[in-house]
Amino acid sequence: MNFDLNDEQQEIKRTAHEFLAARFKPEKVRELSEADSYDDGLWKEISELGWPGIAISEEDGGQGLGMVELTVLLEESGYTCAPSPLLGTAGAALVISAAGSDEQRSEWLPKLASGEATGSFGGFADGQSTIFCDLPRADVVVTFDGEGALLAPSSEVDFEPFKAIDSTRSYGLVSEAAGQRLPGDVGPGRDRLTVAIAAELTGIAQRTLEMAVEYARERQQFGRPIGAYQAVSHRCAAMLLAAEESRSLTYYAAWTADAEPESLPIAAAMAGARAGDAGWEVPASALQVFGGIGFTWEHDLQFWLKRGRVAGRMLGTPRDHRERVADLSGMGAGEPAAV
Repeated sequence: MNFDLNDEQQEIKRTAHEFLAARFKPEKVRELSEADSYDDGLWKEISELGWPGIAISEEDGGQGLGMVELTVLLEESGYTCAPSPLLGTAGAALVISAAGSDEQRSEWLPKLASGEATGSFGGFADGQSTIFCDLPRADVVVTFDGEGALLAPSSEVDFEPFKAIDSTRSYGLVSEAAGQRLPGDVGPGRDRLTVAIAAELTGIAQRTLEMAVEYARERQQFGRPIGAYQAVSHRCAAMLLAAEESRSLTYYAAWTADAEPESLPIAAAMAGARAGDAGWEVPASALQVFGGIGFTWEHDLQFWLKRGRVAGRMLGTPRDHRERVADLSGMGAGEPAAV
């Protein structure tokens, strides 16, 4: 059995890697981060490539591909730490596709697919707002609170911008919302969104691993590259393991979304747990490899480190995802494990 990407998916990956590497070089990421803005011209280019609608059906104005293809794109977006509304827009579309009415789908999905409109998502926990990705700039907001709801920020949601440690993306908090109910089950859309976030976290882990390994090869102490010392080489090996485990679980979950949807809930929770850990642990380990230089404002590692920390908690912490795995596998609190 072939577990690799097919030819079309490989081409999407190559195109995304080359495009994002050229458009979102570290100095561009820093520029947009310090300006607290996105580049509308770059978003137009991304939209012309069809990326916001890659997982939206052709009937709804998208490309009609699937979660694996979206995962490929978002991994590359995380790899470059690209400041853009791609995650919020694709995430909102995933939930509207799964739970929206015919009218809601026809109103919003073609706009999201073309990039004409941008999206946001978030939820409430114990009555408190989670951070909403891309909220202040979004044209439509999807929220999870038992049932799903679809909101227009200009008239149906009371929100305020939230300054997260991640300055490469905009965030907001919702204090009051009164929008249209999403009549369908938001669960499958939320599971797909968990996979989408895991894909970005995998890209973050991969990029910071590569940054650390490159530095470990070049930086010398006592006449030897620091990567020759076990303390550094073992740390890099652990980082590689974390990144590969995150990638394996994320792509498996993406595959189940389209090919075996009954397995998606537990697969998404597993991917969310491992990627949430990897998106923080790998950049944090890279920081240790870099040493003092990595702690400076001038070093670019901070952007991946901070995005990984925030993204890994958008739809719950890694512990929340692990608890869901336990519940779905019948090993939740108070239930004996199978022997």
